[in-house]
Amino acid sequence: MSSIKRILKEARDQARMTTLDYINVIFEDFIELHGDRHFADDKSIVGGIARLNDLAVTVIGIQKGKNLQDNLNRNFGQPHPEGYRKALRLMKQAEKFNRPIVTFINTAGAYPGVGAEERGQGEAIARNLYEMSDLKVPIIAIIIGEGGSGGALALAVADKVWMLENTFYAVLSPEGFASILWKDGTRSIEAAELMKISAGELLNMGVIDKIIPEHGYFSSEIIAMIKKSLVESLNDLRQKDSLELIENRYQRFRQY
Repeated sequence: MSSIKRILKEARDQARMTTLDYINVIFEDFIELHGDRHFADDKSIVGGIARLNDLAVTVIGIQKGKNLQDNLNRNFGQPHPEGYRKALRLMKQAEKFNRPIVTFINTAGAYPGVGAEERGQGEAIARNLYEMSDLKVPIIAIIIGEGGSGGALALAVADKVWMLENTFYAVLSPEGFASILWKDGTRSIEAAELMKISAGELLNMGVIDKIIPEHGYFSSEIIAMIKKSLVESLNDLRQKDSLELIENRYQRFRQY
């Protein structure tokens, strides 16, 4: 099996740890908050307040299911616009109370259904990109599975972007890329190799800042490493004033 084929398979494996799994083992006293205050509560995005050691943080992530029924409830990790609006509400709340933000990303992309488009899917994603670029608190984003399209980027305009070793981050799915370029979705592996979507390739290009090694889908050593890295990175980012934080984030994304 080729390296990229293995990465695609592992990134999409239903046995991977979900956002809630990571929240439960890294943070303490998590309180989930619901709803976008406009339309509904999208269960494909979870978020709330938690503690990282003694630091209050806001944690937000895209949640896939553990089985078929759970995936149906979570819409297979494909957020609706109200999910992105809930995430933005929590991020603005974090800014108000000076809490750092940590996001976990695992989605094939935003939900492309008619209802989602009618309720402003594109606007909701664009609004998140715009608002996150100017938030006055530190943001760290972690790709924990699939990082697909604008649906992933809507939670990834961050000061630091990390990826687990066997995940990918791309402008669209390899199948979609192959369908557009060659009218043949079966050429997805070839497309993935052209797109340079693996953690190693993206680190070399400066798109991400850190690769988190994987030894199976759960390792207490890796969890401890993620927690330690979060504590150290957030402590470092919190030393910067808001203007410096925003300028550095702006320059980071301008270089692409």
